Amino acid sequence: MATTVTMPQLGETVTEGTILSWAKRPGEAISEDEVLLEISTDKVDTEVPSPVAGVVHEILVAEGETVPVGTPLAVIGEPGEEIAAQPEAEAAPGQPVEVPVKLEPASEPVPALEPAAAAAAAPVNAPAGVQSGPGNGMRQVLSPVVRRLAAASGVDLATVPGTGAGGRITRKDLEAFLASGAPVAQAPAAPAVAAAPAPSGVAPPAPTAPLVPEGGTAAAPPEGVALLSGDHVVELDRLRVRIADNMLRAKQSAAHVWASIEVDYENVERVRQAHREEWKKTEGFSLTYLPFIARATVDALAAFPVVNSSIYPEQGKAVFHTSINLGIAVDLDQKGLLVATVRGADGLRVVGLARAIRSVAEKARDKSLQPDDVTGSTFSITNPGPFGSFLTAPIINVPNTAILSTDTVSKRPVVVTDAYGNDSISIRHIGYLGFSWDHRAFDGSTAVLFLQRLKQSLETWDWEQELA
Repeated sequence: MATTVTMPQLGETVTEGTILSWAKRPGEAISEDEVLLEISTDKVDTEVPSPVAGVVHEILVAEGETVPVGTPLAVIGEPGEEIAAQPEAEAAPGQPVEVPVKLEPASEPVPALEPAAAAAAAPVNAPAGVQSGPGNGMRQVLSPVVRRLAAASGVDLATVPGTGAGGRITRKDLEAFLASGAPVAQAPAAPAVAAAPAPSGVAPPAPTAPLVPEGGTAAAPPEGVALLSGDHVVELDRLRVRIADNMLRAKQSAAHVWASIEVDYENVERVRQAHREEWKKTEGFSLTYLPFIARATVDALAAFPVVNSSIYPEQGKAVFHTSINLGIAVDLDQKGLLVATVRGADGLRVVGLARAIRSVAEKARDKSLQPDDVTGSTFSITNPGPFGSFLTAPIINVPNTAILSTDTVSKRPVVVTDAYGNDSISIRHIGYLGFSWDHRAFDGSTAVLFLQRLKQSLETWDWEQELA
């Protein structure tokens, strides 16, 4: 019996995914749990295993295409099994109909074409499958990836050969066209308002040819941008585009307010120094300030549940979360940022939090995060302190209502008051915590009291017993 593999729900807020690559071709055998394809979402890139063993009969969505959750992706059955045709989805009036992409298995190995040859291989009067110009069928049905790349490159898609079903232009088609060095015909520009004339005697700036870094992909300048001498244009990778979209959406949807507080970490530092060598030997990594801050944060969130909530004012509702799932921002060697989730943080002490944070950070950097590792956070922490930050005002990880920033801890002279009220100057480990919150969810009094609770815990708790 044939099994249809559909686009999975890769996280509670994910509604669509982009097919990055297929690990199997039609006619190839596949085992249960063997990787079938790789998918990219706005949260993470992940491999999708086959739910059954059998033979891949049909691939229904081409690489580079973006489809909603639940869309049929492939059909797996027994060798020689007759597969019933997939029902066609009804399109809205005036909308193009998605057509399955059936990739026939090759009987003999086909030599790979160089990018230039691949672009030139599509004949002018080609059948629909390799249509080289405008026509019927699927050619004008483009994925968001193709639209974005075409817009950034300034390419007239009428000149790009399409090898997808019905002549559809795929991402690979567009990339091969750009890499071929073929003349790029600019897409027709929309009517524009006449620009004001240049001042008398001043010539308009001449366009500058973009420079491409060695090994990079050729790209046209962004529309309306004049390059300076020495500038070069690069294509943004998927992660950077997702970060840009998510950050802008967060700033537009949450009423950001920021506050900060000074913390004396001397109490934490004494315990860190007492355990650092044994910890490194036992755990294999350094004992930093972050798990102590995370532990104090969990306590403060329990004391102020509204900070551990999500707000939906358009529906007149707020969700108060019973669990505390900490989102930890992980730097990917300056190539992007992911917020990985430590679930059930309220059930962990410093040791457990340190291990959990280390685990999700390693998974983020070696690209082994699963969808559940990047969804479901109820409060987030970003940690720019190791890079030398002084004060940071982070962007809220919506739908969280707040985010904490941990900045650099350094030795400073401060006034210290003893138990008898006597003041003295002492050298202490001092740092700052930055706190961005959504003013729609709570007010400044709650924000400052939350920070005060955090400060008090870090400065006065018996941290030794947390490591016992």
